This record gives sequence, structure tokens and C-alpha cells, in this order.
Amino acid sequence: MLKHLFMMKRLFISLAIAIIAVAGASAQKFALIDMEYILKNIPSYEMANEQLNQISLRWQKEVEAKATEAQNLYKNYQSEMVFMTDEQKSAKEAEVVAKEKEATELRYKYFGPEGELYKKRQALMQPIQEEVFSTAPHRPTSYSRHRVSMCPTRCLPRWAMANNIFLLTHCTILTNSLLSL
Repeated sequence: MLKHLFMMKRLFISLAIAIIAVAGASAQKFALIDMEYILKNIPSYEMANEQLNQISLRWQKEVEAKATEAQNLYKNYQSEMVFMTDEQKSAKEAEVVAKEKEATELRYKYFGPEGELYKKRQALMQPIQEEVFSTAPHRPTSYSRHRVSMCPTRCLPRWAMANNIFLLTHCTILTNSLLSL
């Protein structure tokens, strides 16, 4: 009998906690802003993106030219290796290694984590993104229980629409204010 009462009490407490948790979760509202859609409709963002693509292609060609140069040097070394003395071999090997290192350093200089492309992207995109972020209502008021997140549509989980999460892709007020930048 005592064991049965203990089980009933435990079941009642578990049920009460579950009800409170569900009630608290349903009071929250989420809004996801499709940044990809908004940024694609800002002309300055598209121009900056095109400029970055052109710079990237130019630098990529430069890096590939250096790598091809090193590769050709190595192929020449392999074909002439039979006729070389040990001193000539070591000198030619050092030349090939230096050229490969030069190509790698150039790639790192342009495309590394702190490379020129990263710096250029920061310089071109940062002002546009800051303007968009300052316009979007990303800070809820202290009395509200709303949360606004910015993400591209392709990042949305499948359950987003089914669980009371609203996607502000084409919200007239928000989109118009962001696109008028």
C-alpha cells in the first residue's frame, strides 16, 4: 500500500513537471529571418560579391601558375636526373622545393585564414552586414519571450514550420526596411 502511494506521488509530480514544461515552451515564439534572401536583394551586396569572385579567380590563376611552374620544374628534374651529378641533383631539388614552397606560401597569403581574400571580404561585406543586422529586430524586449534568429533558408530544420516557428522570409515591413539600405 505504501509502495503504491509512493508510485502515485511520483507519477503525479512527473506529470505536473511535464505540463509546466510544455506550457512554458508554448509561450515562446521564434522568428527566423532569411538572410540569404535579403542579402541577395541588396545591390551593393551583389556587387561586392561579384568583386570578390573576380579577385578570387585572378588570385587562383596566379597560384595555379606558380604550382604549374613548380610541377614543370620537377618533371624536368626527373627527366634530366640520370645525367646530373650529385651536386647538380641537390641544387635542382632545392630549386624545386623552393618553387613549391613559394606556391604554397602564395596560396596561404591569398586564401589562408588571415589571407588577403578574408581581409577583402571583411572590408567589403562588413558594412553591409552591420547595416542589415542593425535594421533587423534581433534584440527582443525584456518583457517579451520572443527570439529572432537570422539564417539562410537552406539551414532550417524540417521541424521548424511544424513547431510554431515562423519564417520571416517575405515579411513586408522587415524586408522593405532592410532592402532600402
